[in-house]
Amino acid sequence: MYKEVGQSFVGEVLDSTNINPDGTFEFLGTPKLNGPTFLEVAVQKLGDRYPNRLLNENPQTDNYFPLMVDPDMPMVINATIDRFQASFSIQDPSLVNKEILDLRNKRLAAYEKFKQSNAMKTASDEQLLERERALLDYQLEILDFTDTLQEPISALIAIKWVSPEGDFERLPEALFKQAQKWSSIAPDDPWVQELMEIADKSQLPMMLGDTIPNLILPTHAEGDISLHDFLTDKKLVVLDVWASWCAPCRVENRNILVPLWDTYHSKGFGILAYGLESNKTAWEKAIEKDGAFRWTHTSHLQGDQNPLMDALRLRTIPANFILDEKGKILAKNLHGAELEVFVDEYMGSH
Repeated sequence: MYKEVGQSFVGEVLDSTNINPDGTFEFLGTPKLNGPTFLEVAVQKLGDRYPNRLLNENPQTDNYFPLMVDPDMPMVINATIDRFQASFSIQDPSLVNKEILDLRNKRLAAYEKFKQSNAMKTASDEQLLERERALLDYQLEILDFTDTLQEPISALIAIKWVSPEGDFERLPEALFKQAQKWSSIAPDDPWVQELMEIADKSQLPMMLGDTIPNLILPTHAEGDISLHDFLTDKKLVVLDVWASWCAPCRVENRNILVPLWDTYHSKGFGILAYGLESNKTAWEKAIEKDGAFRWTHTSHLQGDQNPLMDALRLRTIPANFILDEKGKILAKNLHGAELEVFVDEYMGSH
């Protein structure tokens, strides 16, 4: 099954062998394969309790490699034990295996760029969102590479490597695009059919171009408010999902949202904040301390299990949706300078 690709402890061990002192090895007990078959080759320390334990922490040192094996074509592979996935090579690879190797190379290069980004070198609250942006850039670089691939299997491995744990909350548009592309190319492929289930729009967060539902939200001090009513007299609204306990949210309040509000609120710019709160006092103190009292605040005071997160299919904050007066999602999850630039340009042209 596609969901099991690259996952620890779920793969069935078909064959195993010890590596000889000179580094050579040969599988002798592999079951008869009926044509080309997708397999994963993994290395473990002698005596390891779990032979099907796969590592996905670092592509430079991960301990497995996915490939297509054709029983009619002998395969010669080489790798170093400490950099198994990174060093893996195949003599005269087939097209699909060459694409997987090319994908591996792209992933390694993108990961190195991600590791070297400035955002990864500090633990300050101000850099948390930059680190998330760097991670997203890394993931999108891998996804974009799938447009160069011809084989569905190599493309589907790319999607798995974007997020081995299956978390596509921050890039549903890219996932949906890939699912649509490969379903048109290989609609009968069982892996593609599984991908279509994962990329079902009803299971993904709201996407660019969608219209936000007309949620009824309890405000901090003014009773319930209709989201669509809130939008009617605005040119642009940031629906900001935050929490008093979320450090990067608090930084965003003070450094980005307050200045944007002060500059544009008289020109039709609005902010509607939704807090993942259960403690009203802590919520109120954060609003006051950050200067966020300028705009409207809402919350069900049910913590992170609340109607808004369910309706928008969210799990992670900070999150935001930038909406026009009709509730169309123009942009989402823009923070820091990206949000400033978007608001400046939009308000300057409307």
